Amino acid sequence: MKVKDGYARNFLIPKKQARRATKEALAEFEVRRAELEKIAAEKLAAATAQGEKLAGSTVQINQKAGVDGRLFGSVTNADIADALVKQGFAVEKAQVRLPEGPLKLVGEHAVQVSLHTDVLVDVTVAVIGEHV
Repeated sequence: MKVKDGYARNFLIPKKQARRATKEALAEFEVRRAELEKIAAEKLAAATAQGEKLAGSTVQINQKAGVDGRLFGSVTNADIADALVKQGFAVEKAQVRLPEGPLKLVGEHAVQVSLHTDVLVDVTVAVIGEHV
């Protein structure tokens, strides 16, 4: 990237945000980029493998509900992530996608889990109502 000499000399280089584009620096950059691409490919492969195991699975969550099937509360992405962790999947609550908000009705709901930017998995969440 090209910037003005004064900006590079007075700001970027002293703060270690940039380096001069020498042959050594460019060679170092290429090596580092190859390492990062390899790590990214490994993460994608791991997410794909986990996605194949997770795809089509069903999670059952018990919640207190009224007679009409509405929950006293809701099932959030944290609840779904905890249930998936109990089943042996490494999922964080930020990876569970609930586009319509928390689940508030008894029944089966389709939920997406984002394991990687390129790996989305559909999971069925069965909300079972415990009548009080």
